Amino acid sequence: MFEPLPTPAEMAAWDQAAIKDYGLKAELLMENAGAAALDALEQDYGPLDGAQVLLVAGGGNNGGDAFVLARRLLDEGAIPLVLHTKPRSKYTAEARYHLDLARRAGVELKHLPLERAAQVLDGLDAPDILVDGLLGTGFTGELSPEAAFMVRAMNSIGEEAFVLALDIPSGLCGLTGLPRPVAVQADLTVAFHAPKLGSALPQAAPYVGELVPRHIGIPRAATLAAPCAQSVITEDILDLLRAPAADLHKGKAGHVLVIGGSEGLTGAAQLCGLGALRAGAGLVTLACPRGVLAEVKAGMPDLMALPLGPASAPQWTPDCLEELLPHLSRFDAIVLGPGLGRGPGAADFLAAFCEAFAKHFSLEMGKAWAPPCIFDADALFHLAQKPKLMDALPKDAVLTPHPGEMARILGMGMGELQADRAAAARRFTSAHTQVLTLKGAGTLVGQDGKLMLCPVAAPNLAVGGSGDVLAGVMAACLSRGIAPLHAACVGVYWHAQAGLRLSCDFPSRGNLPTEIAHILPLVLKERAQC
Repeated sequence: MFEPLPTPAEMAAWDQAAIKDYGLKAELLMENAGAAALDALEQDYGPLDGAQVLLVAGGGNNGGDAFVLARRLLDEGAIPLVLHTKPRSKYTAEARYHLDLARRAGVELKHLPLERAAQVLDGLDAPDILVDGLLGTGFTGELSPEAAFMVRAMNSIGEEAFVLALDIPSGLCGLTGLPRPVAVQADLTVAFHAPKLGSALPQAAPYVGELVPRHIGIPRAATLAAPCAQSVITEDILDLLRAPAADLHKGKAGHVLVIGGSEGLTGAAQLCGLGALRAGAGLVTLACPRGVLAEVKAGMPDLMALPLGPASAPQWTPDCLEELLPHLSRFDAIVLGPGLGRGPGAADFLAAFCEAFAKHFSLEMGKAWAPPCIFDADALFHLAQKPKLMDALPKDAVLTPHPGEMARILGMGMGELQADRAAAARRFTSAHTQVLTLKGAGTLVGQDGKLMLCPVAAPNLAVGGSGDVLAGVMAACLSRGIAPLHAACVGVYWHAQAGLRLSCDFPSRGNLPTEIAHILPLVLKERAQC
């Protein structure tokens, strides 16, 4: 269900553990990396016999990987030329070992000082393949002007050549996936052992190209002894959606309560309910102010309603809670927020709900069970206005902010948050017990400082109401008994796959949020047929 997604520092720690704790030679790991790169290149590019290959080798271990690959390319009949940025006598340790081995094997090597890059590169024939071994995952900060020039020159060569990046494209930040300030634009990136966090983020896609992880011999025990704090969600997460039993009936299929809808905002609650039904919930009830009951029910016979408050009131007030509380124990999952509104009455209702929820189930259920909750949309707006309310939320509640809502909750700017979404998510999950779902391209799910990345970016989901559908999908998963963290991961991945599926019929977007909900069952159908 999850694959490791280490930061550069975590990956470096695994490397060192393999060498120091398990006795693997650094030269062997580098040899394995070069062999893995060759295998991936052959699979993607095709036969290498006669191919002209230009390899740019930096002064560190990434350059050492390039030396190994050059020697192996020579053995395959390719014609490699290595441009190394440091004088040969200055290389040390395993990189020096593999440089000397490549030289003795007959690989052509030339020193390329960065300040002379333009002169040297202009005099070379265009290669078939360009290999980026300039900078590895240890790169931090900003590229020097000379290195930035070199990266631009490599991108110019890459307009005609196939570009392979070793571990990570040079100039790309291994934490944020952003160029600093430019990065190599690869066709293929071979990630050694596992993709690094930055290279797996959506903003890195134009630089990474196809991202292919390859094992290089690091013992599994080394990674288990020091697990990384990030994972990528895989397709196997959908295995948590077990096939329905033959004797299933609606009462056993999960009953979802959506608390939301107000004057002018009833569509959000309807979409949430529709998402829950399409995700397999047996029953969905919308709790809403009595004054908007007709709107909530309009055209939606699939949904039941629980009207609250005075007959003519179209907005939420704390008085609605008194009517609502006796009903809560009959639901299997609750979503609070879609279309709730941002007025003072809705704010007061939310505050009263947070305070009364724990007390109600403490008295009624002896703390044995309470329906799991999702706080979405307008509920998050009010939580940002009163951060102390966060302490009153159920400890395993799921919060589903988009970047704007997350920025308000954390009291930071949108630009700052989007520049390092993982850091923002980690900041929240380290301070709160709730499950966070930070929506957007490359949605992050996290709890207790651990993050799970959805690797799917689907532009077809960028439409109003998409998040309401997602909240309903998560609620349906919760109502099946899936634990909150896993329910959020299932919901996010399933919802993202629905977006990809819609891109087949709507390649230029234009799909409706209702169509996101309607296609959810087809995603599972097509997966079962594969």
